[in-house]
Amino acid sequence: MKNVAIVGVGIHPFGRFDYGYRQIGEVAMRDCLADAKLQPEAVDMVLVANVGAEMAKGHNIVNRMRYIGKPIINVEAACASGGSALSLGASLIESGAVKTVLCLGVEKAPRGFIAGAGFENWQIESGLGVNPLYFSFQAQDLMRTTDATLEDLADVAVKNHGHSVHNPNAMYRREFTRGDILASRPVCDPLTLLMLCTPNEGAAAVALMDKDEAAKRGFDNSIRIGGIGLASRATDDWFVPAPSLQSEMTSISARAADTALTQAGMGVDDIDLVECQDTDAASELIAYSDLGLCKKGEEAELLRSGATTLGGPIPVNVSGGLLSKGEPLGASGLGQVHELVTQLRGTAGPRQIKDARVGMAHVMGAGHNSCVVVVQR
Repeated sequence: MKNVAIVGVGIHPFGRFDYGYRQIGEVAMRDCLADAKLQPEAVDMVLVANVGAEMAKGHNIVNRMRYIGKPIINVEAACASGGSALSLGASLIESGAVKTVLCLGVEKAPRGFIAGAGFENWQIESGLGVNPLYFSFQAQDLMRTTDATLEDLADVAVKNHGHSVHNPNAMYRREFTRGDILASRPVCDPLTLLMLCTPNEGAAAVALMDKDEAAKRGFDNSIRIGGIGLASRATDDWFVPAPSLQSEMTSISARAADTALTQAGMGVDDIDLVECQDTDAASELIAYSDLGLCKKGEEAELLRSGATTLGGPIPVNVSGGLLSKGEPLGASGLGQVHELVTQLRGTAGPRQIKDARVGMAHVMGAGHNSCVVVVQR
């Protein structure tokens, strides 16, 4: 991915709104085009990531702007939809098929838990097809096989909610104590309400351009995609609801991260910040080892050291993460990239990481899918 530049980003805040996904998506798309100083007709293709809306969802959003006569493709890979759209767009530019692609992620998720994704019928009928359950399974496994404690899970939420107060696009922007997190309503042992993210509404967009085209158009300070790893479940991958769960099985996130870093020609020590999939507090800790930030079994130690807090050597989810922003499924991955680009541009305000040059985004989707993106300036 040496030839793909990010020339614009846009976002619609994450939360709950009294208007539809078409309007939400339009806001992020217009914001992105304005940031890139592009007219809609300058885009060669639009890729729209979404999970739950109607047919022709991308067309319905783009047509609110104008009929641009360019290909519009809808992409769905559960929570990895945004990352998948970015991977597809970058690959098309890298191949020479197009010069400019706009990737848009949008969602208007219903209230409550998301059920039935990526499971066999027997799992759904027996109650295994509701996401807090398999989140709780992996949390229990983490606490059984490492020294991670319930207090560590709470402290992930404390950290991310603390970061969120500086992010105007987050749904929840208040700090909590460890006691607050532990005292919140039990949902699925050991997880409490404030250890889980909220499926919600929002949109994010990223404009990609061939680097030579970007230079021709005067994008001297564009951010470049270093690498993208996209992985789906294989026969030996770790998949929580399966009765054959074994901790020594491989991780699709680890495979995706290795691909992205290899493409970028980097090691994890080159990464300045990470936005990772914290659909629940345990998922962030598991991501620490999957992404190579620490060895397996040292996840809680890394958290306790303060390394992943804003001001630490490898801050994680300084946007507030999904625990604070909420998760509009199709938009979450591109929302992470929006945060990374903001940081690499040095425009993140009070949550700015000093001299940030390389960022990593990580999403996991039911099915299972994982996408890891490395961006750099």
